[in-house]
Amino acid sequence: MNIAIYTITSTLHDEEAIAAVTRLFLGSLNIEYDFRGEDFSDYGSHTLSLIYVRTGGTEGIFRQLLPKLQKRSSHPFYLLTSGKSNSLAASMEILSYLRQHQLQGEIIHGSVDYIKRRIDLLTQAASAKTRLKGCRLGVIGEPSDWLISSAADYERVKSLLGIELIDIPMKELLETLGSTPMTTPKESSETEKIQQALPGANQIYLALKQLTERYQLQGFTLRCFDLLSAVKNTGCLALAKLNSEGYVAGCEGDVPAMLSMMISRALTGVSGFQANPARINPETGEMLFAHCTIPLNMVERFELDTHFESGIGVGIRGYMKPGSVTLFKVSGNLSRNFIQEGELTDNQAQPDLCRTQQIIRLDDPSQTQYFLTNPIGNHHIIIPGRHKSALEEILKGLS
Repeated sequence: MNIAIYTITSTLHDEEAIAAVTRLFLGSLNIEYDFRGEDFSDYGSHTLSLIYVRTGGTEGIFRQLLPKLQKRSSHPFYLLTSGKSNSLAASMEILSYLRQHQLQGEIIHGSVDYIKRRIDLLTQAASAKTRLKGCRLGVIGEPSDWLISSAADYERVKSLLGIELIDIPMKELLETLGSTPMTTPKESSETEKIQQALPGANQIYLALKQLTERYQLQGFTLRCFDLLSAVKNTGCLALAKLNSEGYVAGCEGDVPAMLSMMISRALTGVSGFQANPARINPETGEMLFAHCTIPLNMVERFELDTHFESGIGVGIRGYMKPGSVTLFKVSGNLSRNFIQEGELTDNQAQPDLCRTQQIIRLDDPSQTQYFLTNPIGNHHIIIPGRHKSALEEILKGLS
């Protein structure tokens, strides 16, 4: 079960009366949980551990428990309280004690609806963090030469997120490509130039899939522009397909973008659309994002075209359903992040831009200033739906 509820109770209170309040309060939350009572022996083994402070006079009990709890979990301490029997006052004293010792914690208190929403959000974020731990992500080739601000701190990423970054030489991909048969994919095009490029694009897809299996990767970022000169083709189709198959597949060797996509996948089940702004209207909050690939499981339909800058290979023009979206990016050392919500209002297909083009209007137009004054690189991740609160929860305490 994802949620465990533990209790601390003062011996001065009548257990029968407190037990009745407990049943009524926890029952009102309408959540599934494993009730552990005062047995803390498996504390920290669930996705989310809640300490239900049932009464006042429990501050000393918690202080005695704290060393044992710290050994079992490094997660924040979530203090659940109904507000009955001075439990809120005790929770405030406990939280103050935690803060004095530079430990993270939160009191979960309020209406039944608020408490349930908060627990649901914390469980969602904690589940995503659990999925991130142990992930292996490849950096195939170095970051593209123009990504001069997109380095990553490998040790910090592993320490804070549990993600291992693995460098894989571009030479190894090219050697794998050389031994991979060129076969025709199921995708097709009426344009002869694209139809001729499809077997080579499929060969790149198959070779990348071999690398993910060889290194046991959950994802990678690819120095994809090297393929233009090496094999006269692009990785756009391969990345679109691999992202839709459950991997994270990023462009241009952009490690911070890949990390952002991995967090997105852990939270939402989709990698997100890696794109860069092509136009910004600071007054309206409207922005145009574009790139030549997008996960196929994020779009209602797609068309094949050439890669924009080179005019060769196979690019993807995807059409995502209009609606709410979240723009997201973390820095390579996880010290900064950008998270804003908005609306995808339209998809377009202008010939002078990367093939997938989305017009997004930020809820808060003033947030466009971030892109013009203090951006985290150029690529950002577009995720269907509103996920700001959950993403903030995942990243809390990392900076």
